[in-house]
Parts: sequence; C-alpha cells; structure tokens
Amino acid sequence: MSDLRAVRVVLADDHPIWRSGVRADLGSNFHVVGEAADAPEAIAVIERTSPDLVVCDLRMPGGGGIAVAKACGERTRIVMLTVSEAERDLLDAVAAGAVGYLVKSTPPEELRTGLWRAAHGEPVFSPALASLVLGEFRRMAQASGPVQVLSAREREVLQYVARGHTYREIGEALFIAEKTVENHVRNILGKLHLNRRQELVRYALDHGIE
Repeated sequence: MSDLRAVRVVLADDHPIWRSGVRADLGSNFHVVGEAADAPEAIAVIERTSPDLVVCDLRMPGGGGIAVAKACGERTRIVMLTVSEAERDLLDAVAAGAVGYLVKSTPPEELRTGLWRAAHGEPVFSPALASLVLGEFRRMAQASGPVQVLSAREREVLQYVARGHTYREIGEALFIAEKTVENHVRNILGKLHLNRRQELVRYALDHGIE
C-alpha cells in the first residue's frame, strides 16, 4: 500500500448519520469506496471493492463487526469503531480478525491518525483499551496452566501504548526502530492468544475457568 495515495475505505454502520459524520471527519487522505448498514451488506461491499481499510461498528444487524472481521479479516484491515469499552468486546474483535479497536468518542484528528496507522499495518487501540489488554495479560499470568510471559521490553512497550503514545514516539523513547515497536505489539497479541486460533482461551474465559 503506497503512502502517496488515499486510503480506500468502506464504512459499515447501521446509522446513516454516523457514517456521514465519519466520512466528513476522514479528510483528503481517505477515499470512501463503499458503505453498508449491516454485516452481510458490508461483506458484499468489501468483496466488490477490495478496500484498504474497513471502519466497522461492532454492533450491527446480521452479526455486527465480529461477523465482518471473521469473513474479511484476511483480505483487508478492519478497525472497529464502537461505543463499547468492554474488555470482552475488545478481545472478541481482535480474535475475529480486527487490527484495531477505537471508541466513537475518539477526536477526529486522533481518529484519522489511528485509521491511517491501521491502514499501513499497525494494530491500533484507544489508550484505555490498551490498558485492558495489559490487564488481560495480568489475568492470564495469574491463571493456572502454561502462559507465555511478556518480556520486560514488551511490558514497557504496552505501557507506552496504554498511555496513548504512537509507535514512533515509543521508538524514540526506547531508542528502538518504529518497526520494532510494531513487532513487539504483534508478539504481545500473540502471547495473549489474541488471534483466530484462540477458541480454547475464549471457552475458558466464557466459562470462568481461571
């Protein structure tokens, strides 16, 4: 994906007024190539337009953003834009294939920055939600059974993410490359089993097996 062209976006939300607001907030670096009001329509639009990025509401008719991420997460980058700040929703979205999870109260400039980063390969989360990821690690670290422990550097990176720093800022603070920061975040998500193959972990969480 070239940095020199606008990011091609599909907007999926069951509220037309909200889609209009997001479209207006995106600015010239983004080009909306399709819109949808429910999950099946979103999947069809994505298949037809092959966007760089999908900005998707978590809760829509037809299975919501989770259904969209499961169906299309391997062919495009999907960011949930939602009112929910629940840890369960965040973990389910990432497990389904989303690369980002932002709340709808995110200011326009931060939204544009986050979506641009997501379109170019970075996992993005609202700062408060990064804190939830850190909390999930702590919960898993206390659980019975083998758990991959985060390294000191990985914990440090995640704490910076939770404070709202960009990958570039984190790299400068820790004297490491921006790409190295991104790799640390991917490793963290992997150690938390936040991927498509985490069904056993989800079963344990859903059934209170700690």
